[in-house]
Amino acid sequence: MGRLLSFIASILMAAVFQSLPAQAEDLVPAAKYVFIQDTTTGAILFEQNADVPMPPASMSKLMTVVMVMERLKDGSLHLDDRLNVTEKAWRMQGSKMFVQLGDQIRVEDLLRGVIIQSGNDACIVLAEGLAGSEAAFAERMNEHARKIGLTNSTFKNATGWPDDGHVMSARDLATLATYIIRNFPQYYHYFSEIDFEWNGIKQGNRDPLLYRAGGADGLKTGHTSVSGYGLTASAIRAGRRIVVVMNGLNSMQQRADEASRLMDWAFREYENYPLLRAGQAVDMADVWLGQSQQIPLVVNQDLVVSMRRSQRPGLKLTVRYDNPIPAPVRAGQTIGTLNIESPGAPAREMPLVAGADVDKVGLFDRMGAALGYMIHGPQRPAGGSVSLLKPLPPAAPMAPPPLPPAISNKAFKETEG
Repeated sequence: MGRLLSFIASILMAAVFQSLPAQAEDLVPAAKYVFIQDTTTGAILFEQNADVPMPPASMSKLMTVVMVMERLKDGSLHLDDRLNVTEKAWRMQGSKMFVQLGDQIRVEDLLRGVIIQSGNDACIVLAEGLAGSEAAFAERMNEHARKIGLTNSTFKNATGWPDDGHVMSARDLATLATYIIRNFPQYYHYFSEIDFEWNGIKQGNRDPLLYRAGGADGLKTGHTSVSGYGLTASAIRAGRRIVVVMNGLNSMQQRADEASRLMDWAFREYENYPLLRAGQAVDMADVWLGQSQQIPLVVNQDLVVSMRRSQRPGLKLTVRYDNPIPAPVRAGQTIGTLNIESPGAPAREMPLVAGADVDKVGLFDRMGAALGYMIHGPQRPAGGSVSLLKPLPPAAPMAPPPLPPAISNKAFKETEG
């Protein structure tokens, strides 16, 4: 039984090491820049030029949105606060919310103008209202980007308008999307709204997956003549959330088709296997001179495996630890390692820790044990390892979170931005 438990835990541990993309020779993206990640486990499913800085166009508006949502979350800004429309914002070209000079516009309406309509004018109203100028706002964007882990991004403006040095990487865009989803659930619903009307002009959300992919709920398109057509998208199906980032495509139609294809590929080819809960025993180790003869080896976090369904039979797992474990032992103490080998990825190790305290026996018991050793020799092996190769039965599916409301098949248009 202990060996079987060891095997179950070992498969689970593989989830922790899904930081490298699995082999995907069958996937040939049309986009120049691609990053696909299962954010439930952090597994990288595919990447292509993922760390190369690129012009992000309006996808960089996600950072502008983050700056606003941070202020809303800490209470220094409110959805009903109103910001003034300056001449610079009013004259801004590209995709527009169509604000009017001198208007006082609610922050919530401006957010919807940025997220749904990709309004460059709305971005400038927010930037000037929160930082005094767009340049000062961009400086704050850069400071905050470093704090949240964006390593290949530099912002020169609040809109994504072409500017030398205004760049982001596909990986950074995925990091930013995940940050929004996890930190601002109370505002995330704006990304799945189909349309928004302002100043008598109704515009549809530019995200093509909202109209054609099951479970799609955001985030942002981008397009300029420099960047080509891009998309940062997210969808949930059966409890799994996938984020797809792509850029450098030739048309709106190619973007829509490619986004749908990549999202479907990620959900079809990969599966998540929830297999072990934090504190669950992997194996039982013997204890030398302990008040308990055995101690459980446990994992200290919930573990889920993300891998291609075809690669699961090739998973090779080995538990190693010195046996017996000398007392005293303290809960949480590292006792052994779990070695994980899977197709297309280098071997990894995961620590196994003690699941309980075991104190040392008293003096007379230690003297008895020492006498027994002199007479009979060691009664247990001095060390050991176990290979765990038996395939695991299918895991129960993860409970899915609620999906957004059904979305109709409505036509949509996009301007530059």
